[in-house]
Amino acid sequence: MSHGTSLEHLTLVQAKEELARLADELAHHDRLYYVENSPVISDGEYDALSVRNGEIEERFPELVRPDSPSHRVGAPPANSFLKVAHTQPMLSLDNAFDSDEVNDFIGRVRRFLRLCSEVNIDLVAEPKIDGLSAALRYEHGIFTRGLTRGDGHEGEDVTANLRTVLGVPLRLDTKSPPAVLEVRGEIFVRKDDFLKLNLRQENTGGSVYANPRNAASGSLRQLDPSVTANRRLNFYAHGWGEISTQLGDTYSVILDTFLGWGFSVNQVTKLCPSIEDALCVYQEIEAQRSELPYDIDGVVYKINRIDWQDRLGAATRSPRWAIAHKFPAERAFTVLRRIIIQVGRTGALTPVAELSPVTVGGVVVQRATLHNEDELSRKDVREGDTVIIQRAGDVIPQLVSVVINKRLEESKPFIFPEVCPECGSGAYRETDSRTGRLEATRRCSGGLICPAQAVERLRHFVSRDAFDIKGLGEKQILAFWNDGIIKSPADLFNLEKNDGKTGPSLSLREGWGEISAERLFSAIAQRRTISFDRFIYALGIRHIGRSTARLLARNYGGLDELVNSLIMARDVTSDSYRELLSIDGIGETAASALIEFVLEPKNRAVIDELSFHLEINEVFAPTVDSVISGKIVVFTGSLESMTRGEAKNRVETLGGTVSSSISSKTDYVVVGQKAGSKSRQARDLGITILSESQWLEMAQPLSTTTER
Repeated sequence: MSHGTSLEHLTLVQAKEELARLADELAHHDRLYYVENSPVISDGEYDALSVRNGEIEERFPELVRPDSPSHRVGAPPANSFLKVAHTQPMLSLDNAFDSDEVNDFIGRVRRFLRLCSEVNIDLVAEPKIDGLSAALRYEHGIFTRGLTRGDGHEGEDVTANLRTVLGVPLRLDTKSPPAVLEVRGEIFVRKDDFLKLNLRQENTGGSVYANPRNAASGSLRQLDPSVTANRRLNFYAHGWGEISTQLGDTYSVILDTFLGWGFSVNQVTKLCPSIEDALCVYQEIEAQRSELPYDIDGVVYKINRIDWQDRLGAATRSPRWAIAHKFPAERAFTVLRRIIIQVGRTGALTPVAELSPVTVGGVVVQRATLHNEDELSRKDVREGDTVIIQRAGDVIPQLVSVVINKRLEESKPFIFPEVCPECGSGAYRETDSRTGRLEATRRCSGGLICPAQAVERLRHFVSRDAFDIKGLGEKQILAFWNDGIIKSPADLFNLEKNDGKTGPSLSLREGWGEISAERLFSAIAQRRTISFDRFIYALGIRHIGRSTARLLARNYGGLDELVNSLIMARDVTSDSYRELLSIDGIGETAASALIEFVLEPKNRAVIDELSFHLEINEVFAPTVDSVISGKIVVFTGSLESMTRGEAKNRVETLGGTVSSSISSKTDYVVVGQKAGSKSRQARDLGITILSESQWLEMAQPLSTTTER
């Protein structure tokens, strides 16, 4: 193939012009091959263009373009992946396991939007690919950054690796791209490529992957992008995050726009005018599941109208406008070898079945949860039983039932221990104060003297959603605990300072070396600055999960204010207690757990030690610039223009917080029809009172950026 001017005679201007032409030409052929499945040149001709591009860039490195095709073959290996906050959270989907639950989803949508049964709800049904979520950021049409989903709020920067994914356009195929566009979708490995990859791994002595999803995850997170480039990863676009302009009125139209811009979208996706049509599509896709070139574990239904999606918004973990209809769990028979009792970080004794290894849904299962003492008794599970195992939602191994006619004659019922198997302390079942019944979980009373609880609390403290300290797994935590190196979370931040003072240095311990020790010290140092919500979650307070920790961070803003308020809240008649319960999402159980935790002197000592070592970001930064950002809003009376749930969603989308009762911290009280005493209370406290129309005028973003 002729390339015109010879390489040695190219001028700077000619080289720049030819690189621009080659970028356009190669992007065009990428689109024809990967999106439209209709190539017009041979692989040899394509390779010749790529080689020419690389040769020019090698001679004129200052001319390498942001959308250069050479990025497809990788970049210098990285030392690690930088953590980057998502501009808008990447949420997971709620699941439905039968048609009744799907109909319940549609019912919730109708109630939330106040839609009568005659109003039609169009849905888009698309296969739920079993892959790895990623977010691609484009600025003026050029791919600038790519993140993994991570914990939904913070992902890993894998930009160099995503550039090698041939389904990811490096430049949008449009003359008028948005200033900012974040496209979200799924990274996956096709079934045939998965088999080839594992064969190569076996031939080269590498580890084989259990399934295509693990292969996609492992391939995308390679430190050397050239390895990723050889793994043949694919990308299907199915959503968006931050955008600078509205893309369309319906989801189906936006998918067509993505396709026109050079993204691959799933061609099995269908627009359904009713829930009945969507359920028929589910059956069609399930029937052809084995024939599809990629793994799927269900069908996702999305509300087609974008204005309805915006009004519905999101709950804590998932959008209200979409649901995943999962395929039935795969099942298998195996033998339960023995029942062991695990002690968790809150002292909960959990029975776990150790099984003869069995493959379920492509994954080898050797353990399954038995949940709790009551469930174990109800199913009458015994050691030696033949049992049926399933992976619920194709994820969590569960014991479904016992095959009674295969039970051994000498089998005996399992007797649940009344003492902790770790420390010998008594294990008790508390009485639920609301119902008066015994709780399902038996708990160790040993507290901090129980090594299992201490080790589990430390594991929780360094876990991904908490401090996320790489290099500290169960094995390392247990070894440090047994050797007295780490007894409390604060000891982590003295690890480097005390290294080698009372024993061999970390680099000389079994399984460690200088490089791994330095990496651990570096990982710990990076976590000396932590967001307030992560800090709260890391404390491992019972009933306080990640979403509740974020609520507390929003409402109290800083550690001192939270601790002092909880101390005063021990008086249930106090304003502090009422303020705690007024937080939408905090009930009596969570409030009691928080107060008890803070009133325990040992826990306060841990908090004080940690605050000495850490910089805790005390401001919960809103994701949208608006008048509502950082404000606390109370609604009273009924609203005409939206449901209460929709109003709450609007506040949270704009960075504010909804409270159920008024306190001195309340910023605005929105008064609807038939408002009660709250409007008078707000007036007495001098709090700004808004009518519904004033509230609607105020509840708008200040910036032009739209975030989803």
